[in-house]
Parts: sequence; C-alpha cells; structure tokens
Amino acid sequence: MENPLEALQDDFKLFLTALWEQLDLPPPTRAQFSIADYLQFGPKRLQIQAFRGVGKSWITGAFVLWTLFKDPEKKIMIISASKERADNMSIFLQKLIIETPWLSHLQPRSDDSRWSRISFDVNCSPHQAPSVKSVGITGQLTGSRADLMVLDDIEVPGNSMTEMMREKLLQLCTEAESILTPKADSRICYLGTPQTVFTVYRKLAERNYRPFVWPARYPRKLSQYEGLIAPQLQEDIDQGAEQWEVTDPDRFSSDDLIEREAAMGRSNFMLQFMLDTSLSDAEKFPLKMADLVVTSVNPSKAPESVVWCSDPKNVIKELSTVGLPGDYFYSPMQLVGEWEDYQETICSVDPSGRGSDETTAAFLSQRNGFLYLHEMRAYRDGYSDSTLLDILKGCKKFNVSTLLIESNFGDGIVAELFKKHLQNTKQSIYIEETRANVRKEDRIIDSLEPVMNQHRLVVDKSVIEWDYASNPEEAPEKRLLYMLFYQMSRMCREKFAIKHDDRLDCLAQGVQYYTEALSISAERQIAQRKLDDWNSLMDDMMDNPQSSANHLVFGMNKDQRDKARGLETGKPVPTWV
Repeated sequence: MENPLEALQDDFKLFLTALWEQLDLPPPTRAQFSIADYLQFGPKRLQIQAFRGVGKSWITGAFVLWTLFKDPEKKIMIISASKERADNMSIFLQKLIIETPWLSHLQPRSDDSRWSRISFDVNCSPHQAPSVKSVGITGQLTGSRADLMVLDDIEVPGNSMTEMMREKLLQLCTEAESILTPKADSRICYLGTPQTVFTVYRKLAERNYRPFVWPARYPRKLSQYEGLIAPQLQEDIDQGAEQWEVTDPDRFSSDDLIEREAAMGRSNFMLQFMLDTSLSDAEKFPLKMADLVVTSVNPSKAPESVVWCSDPKNVIKELSTVGLPGDYFYSPMQLVGEWEDYQETICSVDPSGRGSDETTAAFLSQRNGFLYLHEMRAYRDGYSDSTLLDILKGCKKFNVSTLLIESNFGDGIVAELFKKHLQNTKQSIYIEETRANVRKEDRIIDSLEPVMNQHRLVVDKSVIEWDYASNPEEAPEKRLLYMLFYQMSRMCREKFAIKHDDRLDCLAQGVQYYTEALSISAERQIAQRKLDDWNSLMDDMMDNPQSSANHLVFGMNKDQRDKARGLETGKPVPTWV
C-alpha cells in the first residue's frame, strides 16, 4: 500500500486538499484546482491572473510548502508590493508548519536556524541562504539566490498608475531574474490582478512569462484576453458554455457577483473580477486616435468643412498606430465647400533645456473652427540658435503670423532670443507668450478632448509618419515615450501620467490658443457665405442684368463677380465681363 505522504509529494492537488482539510476549509473549488494544476505542471516562468477572492495567494503559499515538503533543501523567495504583505505570507507558512502534524518534520532542529517573519529555515542542511525569505519589491533583492520565486501582487495602484512608476516596477522585475538559480527545476511565479492595459503583467507576457487567466464569468468577448484564457475555461467555451455564466459557482454565485458589480461599479468589476481592462482604460484615457481626422493638409488653403466618419473603410491601414488596442486613424468621409486661405496660422513652441526633454514646435492653421496640424518639429539641444532658426524656417514655410511661446521655462528668455533672430532674418511675426497656471495633465486634456471629440483637429499624414520614425537612435521602448501619438493615447488626469509630454503639451498649447475660433460653426459659415453670394447676385442683377447673366454663364463666384464689376478697383469694366 502506498505511503500517504508519498502520494502527497507526487500530487499537489492532493496536498492542497489535505491542507485545506487541516485548516477546516471547504474542499478546493474547480478554479483552485486549476490554479494548482498550473503551478505543478506549468512552465518555468508563469503568471496566474484570477478573479479577486479565489485564494490564489494562499494556494501559492501551499505550493511553497509542497515544494519544501518534497525537497527541504530548496530556497524560496516571496516578493510582494509591500514588505508587510510578504511577511504575512511568511508568517502563514510558519504557522502551518507548526500546526500541521504531517508537516512538523519541516521544523528546524538546530538552535542556530533562522525563524523570523523576515526569513526562516526548515529542517535542512546549513546554508547561507534561508529556506524562505520575504521581501518587498523595493527592498534589497540583490545578493540573494532562490530556486523558486513567488512575486505576489507586486502591481498595485500605488506603484503602477503612471508611466514612470510602471517603468521602475518592470526594472525591479528584471532584477528578480538574476536571483533565480541556474537549475533545471528553478521557477518564477507571478500572481496578481492587472491594474490597467499597460500593466507590467502584459510586458512580462511578452518576455515569455506565460499567463493563466481565470475570470469570474465566461467572457462575452474572448478577444479581450488575447488567447490567454485558462485552458479549462477555453475547453468549456469550446463545448458551448454560456456567455456570462459563473466559472466557479462554488466560490461565487451569480447573485453574489451581481451584487458586487452593483456595489463596485462596472469598470472596477471588469478589472477585479473579469480581468478585462478595456472598459476602465477607455474611460481613463480620453484622447483617442480615432477622433482625429487624418489626411493630406494643404499648406495654404482648406475647405469650409471636414466630415469625419468611423466607417471601417476609412481606416488608414498603412499608418503605424501606437495608440491603445483597437484605436486607429481615420480619413475624412468628405471635404465640404470651397477652398480658401486659412484665417490664421500660428506656431506653438514649448521650449526645454538640454537633456532628455525636447523643445517642440507645432504649426497649426485655422479655418471655420477646424484646426489643421501641418507639421511638428522636435529638438534635443534646448533652445540653441540652430533650433530657433529652424523653427523660423517653418514659420516662413507656412506663413505663420503668431509665434506662441510657453514662458514658464526660461522666464521669457526664449521669446527674447526669437525676437533677435526675427530681426536678423527680417521676418514680421507677432510673439505672444503664454503662462500655464493649471496642472499640466488637466490642461492638456481640457484643451484637446473637446476638440477631438468634435473631430475638429485635422492632422497631416506626414506628421504621423515623422512622429513614428523620430529618434531612431533610441531603443524601441524609449522611442515610444517621445512619440506625440503615444503620449496622446496614454494621457490621463493622474499626476506624472506619462514620462515625456513635450510634443503633446506643445500641441495642446496651440489648440488652446484657438479656443475662441473653435466656437465658430462651419455649417453656419457655409450658410452665411451662400446668403452673401445670393444677395450679391441679386444686386448684380438689378444693376446690370446683361453682365450678371454673363457671370452666371462663366460660373463666377462672388469674389470674381465683384472684381469683374470693378468693386475692388473702382474702375469700370466692359459690359461683356
């Protein structure tokens, strides 16, 4: 007859069942058994993402004990977002070793053995590394070695809400890799719930940490999970499981989940119980690429109106997008009315010092309340003479009338330098300084969101192409941070939401300048033009029926008729004209 303890060593699910019984807990649920299976037979590097309350942390704690139960010589490190949480796991394991009869042999026999919440030994050979060590993710990781690493809920709102925070967290995760011993059976296990679509867990998945995702209900849209749904659930779905049915009714009933969704709000429920970030991120990040109108922008003229449409046929597939998943650039459905000169063209400048920030310039025109972004330029050499002169070349190219300069940086010195160069180049451009007194994230969103929602911002295709190709000397992940449209799609109202915002801030500054112009209704302008044209035609008919008839035959517009009638010069013209 097989020794019961040997059976427990061979099968983690049996071990988990016995331990749950020892703790007077109900038998493990289907979801818990699935997690246990993945821990035992999963890859060397893995992630477990399951709904809140499934007990994934305690199951993994049991897995730590099972690992020591099989081989007391193993060295294990438990890492959490905070030292306190990691210590709690360590205390839980110690308590189980002491109170579980068939685990008592793991208690250390030597008085020299370590036994604290920070680290403890089991009954094993003397070693400089403890059997189990707990540490916070920001604690001292270097210098340690481990055969099994458990990173439990390392991502929490407090350390992952901004780009800078996530970058730092990912770097700490990278350091954990160097701690793992180079053994065939060494493993790293991440447990947690993603906080946003930019979660470090997504980055880890790209680095071959294979996720196991178990939501509380069978999802309505499998595409949100990118093929990472737990194998057991995928089998259920393939066999006809109903959408939105509970995946683990032994843990949560449908009524219980309905109550939780009502209490938490839909976005939180989708995040915490469905592990679906799409809804929360859609609400959190208001600036969408799809709201832009992308086309070839004329440098001097524009139509009276631009009609936006989100028809799939209008998606510009040849343009690379760095926005959120499913967010694309769209071409206009229609350009309406006559083409005329822009009513005003400005250059918005956001200066910076030398270093990692950029001095940026955006060239924007306005007609009938529509804004046209011709070009964007960015420089890494602060406000050098070459940078300022290059910006002025752009001003000449687009016939800029106003140079809008953010004066918070340099206390007006950049404006004075521009004035000097304007004198030398004999350009006549009005310089206007602007000073921001609202928090940057709020100011950017408040300036851009209404304009983009109304599809009033028209972007030249070349801007997107330039933006994507910029900073080629940087590593790919750093290049992204400098891109205008990456910054736009990741901007939210959290402080320090993105690491670099120079290009986006420059654009928002220019759009803010045109706020009053944007109140102009293009439809109203077209209607007024038609009325003026009609009145002019009637006056022409009354004054000179013959020439008026000729004008109609020639298809002249109001300006051409006025010119032909001599209204502009005051000189008489032949009747036939």
